Amino acid sequence: MSPNDVYQDPLNSRYASDEMKYLFSPRNRFSTWRQLWVWLAQSEKELGLDISDEAIQQMQAHQIIQDEEFAVAAEEEKKRRHDVMAHVHTYGLKAPAAAGIIHWGATSCYCTDNADLIFLRDGLDILLPKLATVIEKLSTFAKEYKDLPCLAYTHLQPAQLTTTGKRACLWIQDLLMDLRNIERAREDLRFRGVKGTTGTQASFLQIFSGDHAKVEKLDELVTQKAGFESAFIISSQTYSRKIDGDVLNALGSFGATCERIGQDIRHLAAFKELEEPFESMQIGSSAMAYKRNPMRSERLCSLGRKLQNLPKDAMDTYAAQWFERTLDDSAIRRICIPQAYLCADASLILLNNISSGMVVYPAVIAKRVAAELPFMATENIIMALVARGVSRQEAHEQIRVLSHEAGAEVKQHGRDNDLLERIKRTPFFDPILPQLDGLLRPETFVGRAPQQVVSFYEKDVKPALEKYYRAGLIKAEEAAELHV
Repeated sequence: MSPNDVYQDPLNSRYASDEMKYLFSPRNRFSTWRQLWVWLAQSEKELGLDISDEAIQQMQAHQIIQDEEFAVAAEEEKKRRHDVMAHVHTYGLKAPAAAGIIHWGATSCYCTDNADLIFLRDGLDILLPKLATVIEKLSTFAKEYKDLPCLAYTHLQPAQLTTTGKRACLWIQDLLMDLRNIERAREDLRFRGVKGTTGTQASFLQIFSGDHAKVEKLDELVTQKAGFESAFIISSQTYSRKIDGDVLNALGSFGATCERIGQDIRHLAAFKELEEPFESMQIGSSAMAYKRNPMRSERLCSLGRKLQNLPKDAMDTYAAQWFERTLDDSAIRRICIPQAYLCADASLILLNNISSGMVVYPAVIAKRVAAELPFMATENIIMALVARGVSRQEAHEQIRVLSHEAGAEVKQHGRDNDLLERIKRTPFFDPILPQLDGLLRPETFVGRAPQQVVSFYEKDVKPALEKYYRAGLIKAEEAAELHV
């Protein structure tokens, strides 16, 4: 059957990176199982069990599963209805000297759960530098446009002014929260280790003739070989599925951030104030050739929406675990965990691409500001009149009447906002006419927005990214490529 005749998950076929797709691939999964069996055998040998050097060498020589072995394992699983034992058998065919000691004392979750914890860890290690890079790119954008006044909105209605750079800092601040959440989930990960059938280590205690110290040492050795600082002291047959929930909740929260950022960019694109990158041969619409649809941001919203719903699968699975374990966690975890990571990865690729080439249109922004600024300037005008000895109540009434008249011109007749012309024609305002232009400079309406951008970058962003820069993990000069 051709691959074109089989359903393809779009996360795999269209959106995610090769490194993330490989992490959750069958080859990496089953090769990791084999690596875990090698570590177990090595550690058992170190502690005195009768395992030959030849057995270890054969296991190491065939630790990466080859293409032809997948069919052998699939046929074996069809007979045994047990994936782990099918792979134990397949591995033993390649390492016959080790066939009798592969998986010695272990239960299936020794390889499946420990492998999943490795994938959770390594997947976060892929995502975190990508997120740090996006934060740095958006920070560069924020600093570049920290002084550019633009309309700010409450209730999606023009409110006061902010700056284009300050608005970007709203996105960055949320992404910093995601960075901390994902880092915390990464730091909390521990290995399941060598715990046996129901987590009591009874099988290993039997193998080592009741020597508790050797059982503890075995757990410690395998944990160290896997690159974890510690293992859970307490587990059931599985590691607690609450771990999956914690990790996916961090990723799901990031998904909400993605949709929030994508929505803002889409609104700004509709206002013609800002656009995401648009390539020379890109088609915005099959029917309307003039269109420049924000397809990247729309996709970001779509993937972010999917990602923020996946944690529910993990939490429902955790809540439904019975006593030491039940197998209804298996199928759903094979789906929701890889999907969450692939979805987060695809979202970061989009964010990187968008933040690498956002286009700002200052003239459009200035025009939109000018259309609303006369209304926003009314308080400044009132205060200037009061400073000249005019009653505030009287000034407010005069401004109120003229504002409503000007608003009617805009809304009922589609004309430009002529409030300033009305003010200039009204003798009441003569005392402040010489300073009127100064009262209407947009930069005087943005408060401390430019200073906030600088302070935010120095005090919040730089410290959060320092370790990623130090490790050379931020690639701010590179733009992520979209395959579709």
